Amino acid sequence: MNESMLCTKTHEYVLEQGDKYEVGITDYAIEQLGDIVFIELPEVGSEFSKNEVFATIESVKAASEIYMPISGKVVEINEEVVNSPELLNDENHADKWLIKIETEADQVEFADLLDYSDYKEEVE
Repeated sequence: MNESMLCTKTHEYVLEQGDKYEVGITDYAIEQLGDIVFIELPEVGSEFSKNEVFATIESVKAASEIYMPISGKVVEINEEVVNSPELLNDENHADKWLIKIETEADQVEFADLLDYSDYKEEVE
C-alpha cells in the first residue's frame, strides 16, 4: 500500500492523484473479508457525503458496506474489479482502487483520517 494514503477507522483509504482522489479499502480489510466474490459500485456522477455508504462488497464470509472517507463526486469506477472482484485478493494486482472522485472537501474532512503508518499500528 502507498505510504501517502490516508485511512479511516472503518478501513477505507483515500489517495490524492493530481486533481482526483482514489478511494478503496485497505489490505487489512481485504484480508479480514477473505475471498471476495462480489462488489457493487456507484454510477459515475453520483455524489456522496463523508461517511455515507457508497458501495457494497461481499466475500464468502460476509457482506460489508463501504463508506466514503471524504465527500466527493464519482468520476471513474474500477470496472476491472467489478467484473473480477477476486482481483482484490490477488497480492500482485496493482489496481485495487474502487472509485476515483473529485472533491471540494476542506481540511476538516481530512482531519480524522489516519496516516497509513498510524493506521497500520492501530490494526496490528
